[in-house]
Amino acid sequence: MELEKTILRKVGEAIGRFKMIREGDRVAVGLSGGKDSVTLLEALLLLQKRAPIHFTVCAFTVEQGKFLSPIAPFGEYLKARGVDWTYVEDGPSLRLLDEQPDHGCDLCSRFRRRAVYSIARGLGANVIAFGHTADDFCESFLRNAMFTGRLSALPPVTYSRKRDFRLIRPLVYVTETLTRDYAQGLGAPVIPCGCSQKTGTVRRTLRDMFGEIERDHPFLKETLLSAMGRIETGRLLDTRFLDLDGDAEEGGFFAEEETPELVKLG
Repeated sequence: MELEKTILRKVGEAIGRFKMIREGDRVAVGLSGGKDSVTLLEALLLLQKRAPIHFTVCAFTVEQGKFLSPIAPFGEYLKARGVDWTYVEDGPSLRLLDEQPDHGCDLCSRFRRRAVYSIARGLGANVIAFGHTADDFCESFLRNAMFTGRLSALPPVTYSRKRDFRLIRPLVYVTETLTRDYAQGLGAPVIPCGCSQKTGTVRRTLRDMFGEIERDHPFLKETLLSAMGRIETGRLLDTRFLDLDGDAEEGGFFAEEETPELVKLG
């Protein structure tokens, strides 16, 4: 299937470029019940059979009381696939929902992170894989630049504070258009989360903006991802990277500029 080949190529490129998975790793995939994490799990299971290194894959789901439909069909799908899946109802998160029903995403994320580390530790995993896509990376980049005044996005690879877990995002080059089509082709049940139904958020605004611009510039996300990997520090405003005293041998403000071009990845 061509779609599957495309996704595997993009996931393989991300894993190789950022050294996400290494010999002997045990990778725990965080399944949210959505199309992105299902696509990630399937891609890693397929790559596990083809990779030149040995690694194992397991999966887990954290119940925080926000699924809009029963999780049982999702569990049955995974069982039929022979996936090693762990489902945990997180007590602190459920209590938070009762005591502070209007709590923000940051607090929910903090509770989820604690639960994720505890589960991964119990599974004997040293790598935790999340289903953030190219869309998430681009939205994070623009959100930070436009609303926090920082040039940053999601890291493809990072480590937990105690460095006992490597956190990876292998779908960095995979758009949600691909994950949606792939999940539909698998026949995987998609269990929506209430958080994804919220409107009026910055994320929703950015998604609408992307949708409008992409009608004329279909490779917008690919170009943004390329930009994140080609930072020209001397052409930004951070004085730590600027040659303010003219000490640099070449370049500078009057150096010849390249004409930017849209980039199509893969």
